[in-house]
Amino acid sequence: MQPDRRTIEQDMIKNGEPPLIAHIIYHLGVGGLENGLVNLINHMPEARYRHVIICLKGYSEFHKRLHRKDIEIIALNKREGNDLRYYGRLFKLLRQLKPAIVHTRNLATLETQLVAVAAGVKARVHGEHGRDVFDLEGKNRKYNLLRKLIRPFVHRYIAVSKDLASWLVETIQVPAARVHQIYNGVEQSRFHPDNIAPVEAFPAGFFQDQPFVIGSVGRMAAVKDYPSLVQAFLLLRERVPDNGRRLRLVIIGEGVAKAQCIDMLHAAGAEHLAWLPGERDDIAQLMRAMHLFALPSLGEGISNTILEAMASGLPVVATRVGGNAELVREGETGWLVPPGNPATLADALYRYYQDEALTTRHGQRAREVVERQFSMRAMTNGYLAVYDRLLGHETSAISNEFTN
Repeated sequence: MQPDRRTIEQDMIKNGEPPLIAHIIYHLGVGGLENGLVNLINHMPEARYRHVIICLKGYSEFHKRLHRKDIEIIALNKREGNDLRYYGRLFKLLRQLKPAIVHTRNLATLETQLVAVAAGVKARVHGEHGRDVFDLEGKNRKYNLLRKLIRPFVHRYIAVSKDLASWLVETIQVPAARVHQIYNGVEQSRFHPDNIAPVEAFPAGFFQDQPFVIGSVGRMAAVKDYPSLVQAFLLLRERVPDNGRRLRLVIIGEGVAKAQCIDMLHAAGAEHLAWLPGERDDIAQLMRAMHLFALPSLGEGISNTILEAMASGLPVVATRVGGNAELVREGETGWLVPPGNPATLADALYRYYQDEALTTRHGQRAREVVERQFSMRAMTNGYLAVYDRLLGHETSAISNEFTN
């Protein structure tokens, strides 16, 4: 199914300004999906497209990471449960804004594609960025039925990993020609190796004894399984000399699992070896104090934090789920371990703890991989290619390699 390109082009000529993309997301806060959206808008040429972000719920201070001052953020303040009134609010909003493209992301916003159809939006895109803990493998019959029912109304799909792209084609039965796989990019000028660690940002005495710092960044939601990382850290502590005196654990993020992790550390008498500061806006600097990065997720799309850690010159230990295997090269830039297995995770962490040369070598290689394959330019060009082709604007400067 193709959008009515002639009508879209007539509208753009009439307005005399770049076409408007309405990005519909659930909530604009700290998260990989949200980080990817902000990065995309920040790096897309202003003369190509205008943008509005429509949040079904609301937004946090995270929106201040947007560089452009012309981006309107609209919160529909959807109530919990069945709030049918927000459909009407969204319909009126889309009729008023008249976007050339509506771009929804993940299951929580998928049904708004039907509102976009009713409101007369001629071009519609849906992005898949990963699944939550309630449906890690994308096999929920109810959710997949909804996806299949809405499938005819979506012109293009964007998947951030090959794993998600294959699932869209094989399980949701989206024609392969309508699925575009585009990796997230990372800001390599912001995330980079540096020998000067921001010691002053950490608690007093945190860097005594020349510690070995294991770090992680992410929402402390159930799907991220941070208790497994804490358990692995405690197991590692039992294996190293002096009861893990040199070990440190840093988990940056906020969420329901934070209190549980703190309780686990306290019960083991190891709270002085860990720092869980909640959300921070100086992630790039804090990563420079880490020796390796760990991500214990039960499910992932493409992890922005893994890419940021790799760009920072850190080896990565992550679970073998979702798109993680597309980022981490075992024995070259890090190690992959089974999800929900703290003992195996501890073994992988121990490899780096006892071998400084290995840690350095894998970190350097990780940076090289990011520089070559996960640039912000590649990501931005990939999205531009999808948007341009959807509206009938073939752009010779954009290579096919970014959307195939």
